[in-house]
Parts: sequence; C-alpha cells; structure tokens
Amino acid sequence: MALTRVSAFADLHDTFFDYVRDITYATMITVDRKGRPRARVLLPVWEVVDGRPVGWLATYRTRVKTAHLAHNPHTTYSYWSPRQNTVHIDSRSLWADDAASRRHAWNLYVAGGPPGVGYDPARYWRGGWDDPEYHVLRIEPWRIQLVRGSDLHSTVWQPDTA
Repeated sequence: MALTRVSAFADLHDTFFDYVRDITYATMITVDRKGRPRARVLLPVWEVVDGRPVGWLATYRTRVKTAHLAHNPHTTYSYWSPRQNTVHIDSRSLWADDAASRRHAWNLYVAGGPPGVGYDPARYWRGGWDDPEYHVLRIEPWRIQLVRGSDLHSTVWQPDTA
C-alpha cells in the first residue's frame, strides 16, 4: 500500500470532496469517560476556510453526545463506499451555540457542502436556525486520511500546525 503525506489541504481537496459527495453519510465516533467508543451515522457538511477544511454538523444535543464531548472533544468521522474508498477525519468537535454559526451551518446544509451533500434542516427543526432543538457542532480536522479502494493508495493530510 502506497502512502502520500501532504500538509496543504489543497493537495487532496478535490478527492476529499468527491468522496464526501459520493458517500454522503459519515460515522461519527466519540468516547466516554471510560474510553469506550460510541458510533452514530450522521451527515456533516464541509467547507474550506483559510485553506483548511471545516465541518458542520446539525444535530440534536443528546445527553450521551454532550457528555462525551464535554469529557473529550476529539472525534473521528469515517466515510466508506462499497468501492472501498474511505475518508477518515480525526478532529475536534465543538458546540457552536452562537447565532452566526447556527445560521451559517443551516445555510450550508441548504446550499450543500459540498454541492449535493446536505438537506433542508427545516424537515427536522421547523422553527428554523433558531429552533431550540437545533444545535450545531463545528468540526475542526487535524488529520484526514483518504484511501482509494482500487489500489489502497492512502493520502494523509496533516498540517504542520496540527
């Protein structure tokens, strides 16, 4: 298996967004106070800010998710396709409770991030971006690994400041 390491997100930008667009749903993994993992399937949206990927996750603020993130904000998001293409995103996930972040994430879901990935959040939160049940996680990746299923070539992005 070949491995390429890059420090500029631009070096894997297109493949990252192609895989995310193709796969759509990701498994989010958190850990509890005893270090035990918990997985759930969700649909984050993504954008690039100052040359780095930033994800947004519209979600309900469940007791389990809240407790896990309060103890340890480090998360992994994993995408998999039947062609064996995968994306693994090691990150910090932080509640973004401010109105600007909530509105921004809402609009990104509606527009698609990337285009083709998203949905109308009003299906779940009828009160719009200020619905009291609507919450947002900001996903700040510090490492991304892409694996191409056809030959298992792996590309790892990790900025010098990670």
